[in-house]
Amino acid sequence: MKNFGNMLKQAQQMQSKMEEMQAKLAEAEHTGEAGGGMVSVTLSGKSEVRAVKIDPSLMTPGEQEVLEDLIVAAFNDARAKVEQSMQEQMSDLTGGLPLPPGFKLPF
Repeated sequence: MKNFGNMLKQAQQMQSKMEEMQAKLAEAEHTGEAGGGMVSVTLSGKSEVRAVKIDPSLMTPGEQEVLEDLIVAAFNDARAKVEQSMQEQMSDLTGGLPLPPGFKLPF
């Protein structure tokens, strides 16, 4: 029973650390760029868009498709940074043990 009590205590500590990590990740912001920084998208740790910046030179008639592609690329860059940050945080939390394939944080 003593081992079970220790395991339960460790599980509670892990849950507490996970909640702290999730709160920290939700507050973090990551910015992705495209077009040499002419377009940038900033996401929260929950992948919510916080800001979009577009160089005024891109707002010319006939350049709509280029601008749309750059926004998508900047968003994908920012999202990759959010995912990398989550993986690093989880690695720290789990002591470097790899997570099972397909495991996602609860957000």
